[in-house]
Amino acid sequence: MISKFTDIGIPEDVARAMDDMGWDEPTPIQVNSIPLGLKGCDMFGQAQTGTGKTGAYGSIILGTIEAGRKVPSAIVLVPTRELANQVSGELSKLAKYSGHVCLPIYGGASIEGQIKKLQEGCDIVAGTPGRVRDMINRKVLNLSEISVMVLDEADRMLDMGFIEDIEYILKSMPEKRHTLLFSATMQENVKQLAFDYMSNPKEVSVSQDEVVLDLTKQYYISVGRRNKSWALCRILDIDKPKAIIFCQTKKMVDVLDERLSSLDYKVEAIHGDMPQSKREKVMADFKEDKTDILIATDVAARGLDIDDITYVINYDMPDDIDTYIHRIGRTGRAGKEGTAVSFVTSEEEHLVKEFEMRTGMDIEKRDVPDAEPGQKDTIKRVIDYDQISDVYGMCRFEINLGKKDGFGKVSLADFIIRNARIRDVSIGKIEVGPESSIVQVHKDFGNRMTMDLPKAKYKSKKVQVRVIQD
Repeated sequence: MISKFTDIGIPEDVARAMDDMGWDEPTPIQVNSIPLGLKGCDMFGQAQTGTGKTGAYGSIILGTIEAGRKVPSAIVLVPTRELANQVSGELSKLAKYSGHVCLPIYGGASIEGQIKKLQEGCDIVAGTPGRVRDMINRKVLNLSEISVMVLDEADRMLDMGFIEDIEYILKSMPEKRHTLLFSATMQENVKQLAFDYMSNPKEVSVSQDEVVLDLTKQYYISVGRRNKSWALCRILDIDKPKAIIFCQTKKMVDVLDERLSSLDYKVEAIHGDMPQSKREKVMADFKEDKTDILIATDVAARGLDIDDITYVINYDMPDDIDTYIHRIGRTGRAGKEGTAVSFVTSEEEHLVKEFEMRTGMDIEKRDVPDAEPGQKDTIKRVIDYDQISDVYGMCRFEINLGKKDGFGKVSLADFIIRNARIRDVSIGKIEVGPESSIVQVHKDFGNRMTMDLPKAKYKSKKVQVRVIQD
């Protein structure tokens, strides 16, 4: 096993650590980048999370700097504190036999504790731009001896507005250094950063998404907002997955966490407003299988490295392809198959077509899975008028009143307005049949049609109303 790694130049002590970690063979990004990096070439690599890029630049760092230094010789900048912890942990595992010390530096944790560890000495710093800049200003982080600089997930850092901090940090270290940049996408601002601060950089690219998506089955369910919880509980009850559920907002994470917890699911939540200690405990519980379900905002989409996640569920559909790829890349890892399911409202179905076109892969449409025989739904399905309405917001209802009851279009409209308390402008096309009629009513009055109108009678005939959902 070790020879597969040493053949591409990885030092034997690092290869032994990889063998201990259960790695079978180098990934494409490692095969393409490590030999160049060990020669001292600057490079920018395009690779998704989960493709082994930490192992790629980690091998380069450990293969080119000495261990046991008081002042760091290498630094890795990352966008989030979760990723700082993960990178530090991964590099520490890779340094099992080489003796290099890696220290994570990030906001939201005790700065005094981090200062103390910096003063004790380390070989590598893995940190977020804001905290690293703060440590430089406090004169407790000395970058004067940095020989290897890594920008990990550069696109994400630029999106988060860290460009000024990054440039400040780059100017605080020697101009003559080895610089590596890794990014999931190669946007123009990322390329510009590479050319501004690198010397004749080589470009290394793993075909976008191929590693992440090959083992991930993708499908979507067309479901309205009001029935997402019903669809989610069906999946959780039937498939019993170890799952990450992504929501767009912190508020929605908290709402869903409270809802699922009240239904006795083993669930925890993570988002940016939580204290770092709480976030670390949540992640530890999830990794150790103390919880089955993690509800998260996109703060957890980057750098989350857990190999046994079987499902990623997009409770809220992301509106850009990069976020979609990063989310579903949390499953289908380490050679194991995974499933990514997205809940898509009628207004969002165009995103599915766009994502299929961008990735070149099919995203299959499926129905909510059927309940097991005798199994009751944890949450009941409701009528979602937003989902079944047309582009004008109109829904169709069948009423058991027609021409045989003496109704025409005008008289039936008057009957509905009077008994269901619906404004005349909210009633659309009416088709009066012999014994029943079809009426279009705006979605805002859907509940009045199904709850108030059936309370009325016409000449002792009980009124019945059915929502037409197809």
